[in-house]
Amino acid sequence: MGAVVLLAVMVTAFVGCKALLDLSGAAQVKGVWMGSTTLPCTYTPSEGFTQQTLTWSMERDLSTSTIFRRDSSGDHILLSRFRNRVSVPKSSPGDASLHITDLEIPDSGHYTCQVIWRSENYSLVTKEVTTMVKVAKVAVTKPVIVAGELGLAVPVGAKASLTCVAQGSPPITYRWFRAVPGRSGQLLGSEAELVWNSLQPSNVGMYYCEVQNRVNTGIVQRSDAVELTVRDLPEAAVTSENAVGYPETDETTQSSQRTHLYLIILIAVLGGAVVFLVIFAIACTRKPKNESIYEVAFHSTADVITLDTDVEVPVRCRKEKINSETEVSYENITMICNNYESTTDNSYESICLNKNAESETLVNAMESEYKVQNFQ
Repeated sequence: MGAVVLLAVMVTAFVGCKALLDLSGAAQVKGVWMGSTTLPCTYTPSEGFTQQTLTWSMERDLSTSTIFRRDSSGDHILLSRFRNRVSVPKSSPGDASLHITDLEIPDSGHYTCQVIWRSENYSLVTKEVTTMVKVAKVAVTKPVIVAGELGLAVPVGAKASLTCVAQGSPPITYRWFRAVPGRSGQLLGSEAELVWNSLQPSNVGMYYCEVQNRVNTGIVQRSDAVELTVRDLPEAAVTSENAVGYPETDETTQSSQRTHLYLIILIAVLGGAVVFLVIFAIACTRKPKNESIYEVAFHSTADVITLDTDVEVPVRCRKEKINSETEVSYENITMICNNYESTTDNSYESICLNKNAESETLVNAMESEYKVQNFQ
């Protein structure tokens, strides 16, 4: 009885494991010429079973060729015409789907996904699923215009965009037009998206796009026209003094401008004061040209002083203090000094020096009397 129960448990576990490792796929996938598609192949990973190999093969015209193989050595693309066009996810356990880009008409056929797992006791479990792929050229569909984030009513100066969306076999060519009443549209661009970096009132109008591809050459699909409008800025952005709608100057900017003006004025005043002080200092330290220079020299006859006129005058002649008692004698000396001042250096030698001997006694007496009076 125990052996029967054990066998039943093992069969149940094996059946459950087989259910977990079943592959899921699609019976048919339609591909668009020059487009891309994905052939699904997925399973639920089971503990105790490790994926050992994954193989994608293609059957066409009763011939089967291996396209892709993944094993312990890595990924390998075995059919040259699929190089750089097929891939299988690596970081998604249980996902063995095949992604194909740049579909060609010969890519149509039956694709088989085969997965082999290895159990802990080294037994192997193999599963596979087949998908039929049909690649066809698809004519481009009628395009639809999609507006940007701000819609079709955009504030003046804002960025706006219109996108032309169409389906069909690539490559698809695009052309944008602006409707002109009574004439053919004005061509604006040849990209899928039409962009304005700063929308202006002059951009208001009706816009439409045209598309075509290599299928049914010559057939052009045109979208419905949409109207793009420009709305004014909010009232809060307009000042009472500026009725034309220019934005109000920010208070912070005005304060900054006033501060810069004050700094410029202060620098100008300080610079003027520095220049004035430098000029004043130079004027004060400059020595006058006509400044008198006095030099005292000693001669054998008497002390003399040199004046601006470079004429030597006896010191004793400058002592013009009048004494009542010696008024007559002082007047005589004064007359001699006056005669000296009206003569040249040569006459001085003939007048003052020649009379030195006659007046020596009188002069010495007067000097003694003057000194006594000065000390008193």
